[in-house]
Amino acid sequence: MKLSIERLTDTPSELRFAVSPSWLAERFGGDPEHRIEGLSEDFAFVVHAHRMGPDVYLEGEVTGALELACSRCLTRYRGPIREPFRLVLEPAGERVPADPEGAAALAHEGMVLADELESGWFRGPEIQLDRFVGELLALAVPVQPLCHEDCRGLCPRCGVDRNVESCSCTEARPESPFAVLASLRSPDRK
Repeated sequence: MKLSIERLTDTPSELRFAVSPSWLAERFGGDPEHRIEGLSEDFAFVVHAHRMGPDVYLEGEVTGALELACSRCLTRYRGPIREPFRLVLEPAGERVPADPEGAAALAHEGMVLADELESGWFRGPEIQLDRFVGELLALAVPVQPLCHEDCRGLCPRCGVDRNVESCSCTEARPESPFAVLASLRSPDRK
């Protein structure tokens, strides 16, 4: 996915790309940082790009769905993903990033991102957006996927799915780790 800096004007132009599982595998291969489990269909990457003086402004979103496993009940479900973004890139000029990875990215991809993924630098007539899209997709994957907000999960004793059936197991509440402090309390203080 390349963005030609020279073609950008003050008026936003819309660019659309399809991000497929094969595209990700081709770009990132076995890189575990960019491996996205559950990606079985294309994602849509839409970007509105324009110039703001010497800077480049990108705004858009990545949308699609992932096949996920619920972190509570282990049910497989299809979860929609929508990850909006804004990115402002300044001309790098003669500046060189302090870290070697950033310097290599600026030389090969035409841009380097700051730590917060909302700003960065660019150099040259075009920008390669592949790594940025990979980062967006990695951030879009939920840390603890849930099939639905009120998922009751699995019983820790018998393993029955509490969303489907109930069990007769008693739920043992562990004693508070602070219960031992009650013995330190003086009898005249309550």
